Amino acid sequence: MRSRFPGLWVCLCFLASGAFADDAYVAPRGPGGHPDFNGVWQVMNRANYNVESHAAVAALAMVEGDLGPIPDKRVVALGAVGSVPATLGVVVSGPLPYKDQAKKIQQENAKDWLAKDPEIKCYLPGIPRATYMPFPFQIVQSESALFFSYEFAGAARNIYLQDPGEAPIDSWMGQSYGYWEGETLVIEVTGQNDRTWFDRAGNHHSAFMKVTERYTLTSEHTLRYDVEIEDDQTYTAPWQMSMTIYKRVGVDAQIQQFKCVEFVEELMYGHLRKPQ
Repeated sequence: MRSRFPGLWVCLCFLASGAFADDAYVAPRGPGGHPDFNGVWQVMNRANYNVESHAAVAALAMVEGDLGPIPDKRVVALGAVGSVPATLGVVVSGPLPYKDQAKKIQQENAKDWLAKDPEIKCYLPGIPRATYMPFPFQIVQSESALFFSYEFAGAARNIYLQDPGEAPIDSWMGQSYGYWEGETLVIEVTGQNDRTWFDRAGNHHSAFMKVTERYTLTSEHTLRYDVEIEDDQTYTAPWQMSMTIYKRVGVDAQIQQFKCVEFVEELMYGHLRKPQ
């Protein structure tokens, strides 16, 4: 007898097959007997717009119009291309626990997004933003080294596998120290400057921020990315994000060049051009 609910049957079989892996998943072994993270990875979320949940809006740059907010004239010609899609967000619980003054800075950042967002100027994105930008990144793992290469702006970071101590100087990508907790790769990031943002919504941090990342393979093609932000200069308490990252397969399982500095030269230095 033919099933009246073929779609439901397929779904149940999919679940029964273990397609949605959980914490019981044991990843293939890589170098040194650790889980193998080698490959090209990319998110499928919209956290780069805003790590918190939000509804769709007409543009990131808005100004007051006669009947309410309208897109800034500098982006209005982009139409739907310049709009912001809705997202469920990746913050684990509640709104970001900003201190009062830090919240005001976030609001100012959002209001003046076109002038302030470091992504627009092709500055290095910092951690964790580099992970969930709409560009892939590659993990290269051996017994003695761990390297992350990001398509956006050619960003990269070497992961120290022995505690290097305090970072000697603040930098855009900071200093990363990695170690293993069972099946999870843990990376502690310190020494980042305060010029990077978490997203296009102006969410920010201080130079005292510590980022603790946890990468856990959940299936052959997925990993769970959990990250904790500690920054008592900006927030009243630590807060967390969590998301799924997907492994790219096929001919596009590679990163391309997107060294965008030359793309923003006119934006940043065009006003210095000698008049003709």
